[in-house]
Amino acid sequence: LMHMLNGVTIEDPNNTYIGPDVTIGQDTIISPNTSILGNSNIGVANEIGPNTYLKNMKVGDYNTIIYSHLVDSEICNNVKVGPFARMRQNALVKDDSRIGNFVELKNTTFHEGVKASHLAYMGDAELGAHTNVGAGAITANYDGVHKYKTIVGEHVFIGTNTTLVAPLHIGEGSYLAAASIINKDVPKDTLAIARARQENKEGYANVIREKQKKK
Repeated sequence: LMHMLNGVTIEDPNNTYIGPDVTIGQDTIISPNTSILGNSNIGVANEIGPNTYLKNMKVGDYNTIIYSHLVDSEICNNVKVGPFARMRQNALVKDDSRIGNFVELKNTTFHEGVKASHLAYMGDAELGAHTNVGAGAITANYDGVHKYKTIVGEHVFIGTNTTLVAPLHIGEGSYLAAASIINKDVPKDTLAIARARQENKEGYANVIREKQKKK
């Protein structure tokens, strides 16, 4: 009730859970089945939920967060999160960025305007402003004993299904070709390709089928 008196819209108070230490700015809208817990601090004019869990989160202004699980992290301003995104362990997303469906950030910083729209994992990484993360891109940050950092410069294009094997430094303005496994540093303004060359054996599918029939 206190938050509603302060200008917060809670669409379904009976199915919304807000902890006693939470602060929420005016003109923020909280949709049903949302929990905001711990020492969360929410700014003004945000749209949060439905079906969203926030704990110990710092959220700036004018953000949209839907169907997501965010803990111990920070979102700045005008960021779009979800659906089905996850942030944890001191992730930081700066202004005008995008974390889309099934994207997870762990101990990672997205600088201004970074986009990861779907199906990506960025762990122990720092991505420069206006970098694009393709679907299926991941950081391989753990060798079974230690965790390592990936640093990506500004205006980098990370192609679909690219694996970044840390420790790694990607220079600004570079392109990482789709389906590459990048395990060496990439200088600025470089196209990096790390995959086997495709070979087409015409008619060989018929040979395979004939062998299968004889088994």
